Amino acid sequence: MPTSPTASPRGGVFRLGERRPRIHPTAYIAPGAVVAGDVELGEQVSVWPGCVLRGDYGRIAVGARTNIQDGTVIHATATLATVLGADVVVGHGARLEGCVVEDAALIGMGAIVLHQARIGSGALVAAGAVVTPRTEVPPGALASGVPARISPADSPDAAEAKASAHRTVSENYAANAQYWMEELRPLERD
Repeated sequence: MPTSPTASPRGGVFRLGERRPRIHPTAYIAPGAVVAGDVELGEQVSVWPGCVLRGDYGRIAVGARTNIQDGTVIHATATLATVLGADVVVGHGARLEGCVVEDAALIGMGAIVLHQARIGSGALVAAGAVVTPRTEVPPGALASGVPARISPADSPDAAEAKASAHRTVSENYAANAQYWMEELRPLERD
């Protein structure tokens, strides 16, 4: 499919029967990413290469400025939606299914968050951690290890500082996505 000089290439967006993605016009889906079925992407969301957001059984909702980094897989079940709030950072190669991640939380690279887990606002799930079903990670807390153990935030101020840092990462990814939308082009053959 030829690409016009004013439009960057985009990843695959597919409907499954009556299940259709709802994508804000400012959201960016990189080439090599797949968004299929009942998936909602908010304003300035970025979905990077190799990601799969598969809303075939249930709903996936992604809030404004959330970034889903390379190789991440997000799925839902028929009874458990996967919901990510605004300004969430999802690190490379993470796996999320049937869980809730509140605003300004960070899911580390290679982390797994399972059914009915709830990650509080500003919380951090460490790289490689496995958050088991029905685990509650309080706002600003750290979840690390396999299975994840919870270390509470030192104070409300510390929790807000983490959330603020995560929002800064989200803003940086939103700016990078804008750059990709404006500048990414297929390489011309000589």
